[in-house]
Amino acid sequence: MLSEPEKKLLEAIREARERRQPLSPLAEKLGVDLAGAYRVQAASLADQPLVGYKLGLVSPAKQRQMGLSSPIYGRISRTMLREQVLSLSEFVQPRIEPEIAVVLRDPVHPGAPPGAIALAIGAAFLGIDLLDSVWEGYRFSAPDVVADNASGGAFFLGEQALPWPVEGELSLYLDGELVAAGSIAALGPVTEHVAWLAAAVGGLEPGHVLYLGSPAAAVPARPGVLELRGPGGAVLLARLEA
Repeated sequence: MLSEPEKKLLEAIREARERRQPLSPLAEKLGVDLAGAYRVQAASLADQPLVGYKLGLVSPAKQRQMGLSSPIYGRISRTMLREQVLSLSEFVQPRIEPEIAVVLRDPVHPGAPPGAIALAIGAAFLGIDLLDSVWEGYRFSAPDVVADNASGGAFFLGEQALPWPVEGELSLYLDGELVAAGSIAALGPVTEHVAWLAAAVGGLEPGHVLYLGSPAAAVPARPGVLELRGPGGAVLLARLEA
């Protein structure tokens, strides 16, 4: 059950997305804390099938910047996973970043040890997170971004399975121009992040897709062909249309 301030925050986010007009941050003004923001997030996607989660703020530096001591997460619904082409006109302030995603083979229960988590990961894939924040200029507090589903807009998932654990570099190109790059090692201890996520959401299920965060800063999206290059010659291609 949402409180009245949480209902107001949820409605404001929904209206901003419908109108495709960004907002000034609201959570602090309304008195919605982080726990309330996660309730807003859950309510915003309550009627959509859940296929996984995205991790955000995985680096300690980003966490400190937001006044946190842990990552954040967003939900991924089935409609957020896209096939090769999407229109940027669907979004408010789309940005793109390269990621690694994993698909779970086994459940991950709260409190699972790192070894069990590593074994539960069935495969890893290249991923692209198309971020979309309703908060103007991507300026927000931790409760604001959590309530807005951790800026989750849409996701592309590669087809070529990568050996786990994955090592190497990610390089994202837009119409042949390198726009973002980083080392996968910058994602930090993945099993620890997954353990935190499992505890936060009450467990993870086989088949869940987990986007692990990006080793590079997000960049504004524009129409063109996306090409994400990763370890072992793996490539993920997608097209962004106006």
